[in-house]
Amino acid sequence: MASYRLIAVTTLSGIIRSNSLWIAAITTVVFTALARFMRGVSRSGAVAGAVICFALIASAGLGAFIGLISVFALTWIATRFGYRRKQILGIAERPEGRKSSQVSANLGVAAACAILYSLSHRNSLFLVAMVAAFAEAGADTVSSELGQAANRQPRLITTWESVPAGTNGAVSIIGTVSGVLSAAVIAGISVAVGLLPWQHLPNCLGAAAVGMFFDSILGASLERQGRIGNDAVNLLSTLLAAILAAATVPFFSAK
Repeated sequence: MASYRLIAVTTLSGIIRSNSLWIAAITTVVFTALARFMRGVSRSGAVAGAVICFALIASAGLGAFIGLISVFALTWIATRFGYRRKQILGIAERPEGRKSSQVSANLGVAAACAILYSLSHRNSLFLVAMVAAFAEAGADTVSSELGQAANRQPRLITTWESVPAGTNGAVSIIGTVSGVLSAAVIAGISVAVGLLPWQHLPNCLGAAAVGMFFDSILGASLERQGRIGNDAVNLLSTLLAAILAAATVPFFSAK
């Protein structure tokens, strides 16, 4: 009798798992089609985004997908804000949307954290890292796009000299504040949907802010020197945010 129960439970688990993968697949197709229709991503970006979306949902559930949506929504709005001015300055995002390397650089670390979460028997440490990577990716893009759209003279983060809008490593008050607020929104949504307990909101937000500034420092130094590209800068910044958030978990855990 016990063996029959074991078989039944195993079969039921397999059905649930299969349905979860189907949900992940269907949600991925719908989201990717919508992102492409809105010109948030190019064709290659849509392929990369589909892989990342499926990995997030299959590994960490629909909560991770909501985190992804929050990043996409904020960055899409910020990219369209002041688009005419950015076109005139020659710094606007391409009309067809972000390509695969950009999508992978911004969201690859979050997807990797989700996969590690699944492989590690749901170690919540990787969820914290994933949310921090989401928050940094959103903060960096929003700060850059809104900073470029603002009719203000940005400054290079390393020397504080005035530089043209769109210069690698340039920062502004509007861009910085909007970036931090975006990170707070993304992290807050992640807490609201149950991805994280509220105790980890501060370290995710702090790690994202550090990653955002690290992005600017890399842009003002290595990227301006031509030693690394913008995709590498974004990847390293999200990776730093993920590592910092995970490393500080013990300081923010509930006693």
